[in-house]
Amino acid sequence: MRTIPTDAALLNELLESSAPEAVSLESEVTAMFDTYRNPLLRFALSLGLAAADGEEVIQEVFLALFQHLRAGKPKDNLRSWLFQVCHNRALKLRQRRPAPVLVPTATATPEEQAIARQTKERVAAAIRTLPEQERVCLALRAEGLRYREIAGVLGISLGGVAMALERAVGRLREKA
Repeated sequence: MRTIPTDAALLNELLESSAPEAVSLESEVTAMFDTYRNPLLRFALSLGLAAADGEEVIQEVFLALFQHLRAGKPKDNLRSWLFQVCHNRALKLRQRRPAPVLVPTATATPEEQAIARQTKERVAAAIRTLPEQERVCLALRAEGLRYREIAGVLGISLGGVAMALERAVGRLREKA
């Protein structure tokens, strides 16, 4: 009986091979990782994941990218594809784990620390009051995705994206 290797075993096997396509694929995925790791992590955190869970999602996203490219699937608009995979995996993980507790970052003085904490809490509270679709659209737009890409990630129309962003910004202005 033949055993089927795990995803990690397949990845290691391909990366250890000396085939030129493996080296090219590895460098392509590495370059994309260097470019998109931080934006994807910020997006995962904006969906309510703890930092460690966000890192786990990012690893899964890039393993999925490696498998996608290895299978010879289309390379058009991989940025949008990465955010879509991140969104889907983050939502699945979020359903299984509780939301993290936000801790303010230290600043130079106690006064600056208090102001930063209060500002962060007000913004976070205002964003938490937004409906989920508006929050997610806002987070994707903050990461630089175009309306069409956001629509693709979330599976909604361009008009739906525009409306969600307009409502989100309007609601945040009201609370400011």
